[in-house]
Amino acid sequence: MNVNGLRAAARKGFLEWLGATDADVVCLQETRAERSQLAAEVIAPPGWHVVLAPAATKGRAGVAVYSRVEPAAVRVGFGAAEFADAGRYVEADVGGVTVASLYLPSGEVGTARQEEKERFMEAFLPYLVRRRAEVEADGRELVVCGDFNIAHREVDLRNWRNNRRTSGFLPEERSWLSRVFDEAGYVDVVRALFPEGEGPYSWWSYRGRAFDNDAGWRIDYQVATPGLAGLAKAARVERAESHDRRWSDHAPVTVEYVPV
Repeated sequence: MNVNGLRAAARKGFLEWLGATDADVVCLQETRAERSQLAAEVIAPPGWHVVLAPAATKGRAGVAVYSRVEPAAVRVGFGAAEFADAGRYVEADVGGVTVASLYLPSGEVGTARQEEKERFMEAFLPYLVRRRAEVEADGRELVVCGDFNIAHREVDLRNWRNNRRTSGFLPEERSWLSRVFDEAGYVDVVRALFPEGEGPYSWWSYRGRAFDNDAGWRIDYQVATPGLAGLAKAARVERAESHDRRWSDHAPVTVEYVPV
């Protein structure tokens, strides 16, 4: 779930959602806060262990993992020096699964932000290849949960024709995400469970009536190693009942994995 600022989300409904969820692990992106800035009920809610990886630049990015069980190990970053303290990636070992929270840069065509996004993707794909081999050799599974800021296919955003030259749906970005699935061998878990039809979307602009008209983008994913993906039995986007009840411009993407 991209919370679009954890402090604001906590005021708008995140804490109520966290108290009601039966999830074992929750991954957050764009937290935009340091530990000292968060109230106790946010950074240390009863029954949860919280891993926070803020960005060195205050008020930017930031990722977190909330888990019912204390992680056996935590790793921040993925070995790329440029993004080591950017608040873009964190892993937590929870039981037999390594759970990662990812906030891939959003980009903007023709700007330095798009160049940053491209550098991130270039460095991150080899890491995904290497990390899958490592976790599987160790008898573990890996799931990368997060805001990838890329709609993979035309069915992943409502107005795809008008966004073919927009960051998030550029051919090179979509091709990169295809490589995550085809070359690195990860599975788009939600799409595997919903192979037909549009969406389900996870982000809607605050502008206009995008939410009311369900004119959204599917840019939030759970990308898993095949062994874990094979245990996925159900998935849903926890879309708010109405525009005024949203606590972010994104919605939680929830997957149920059932061990055999």
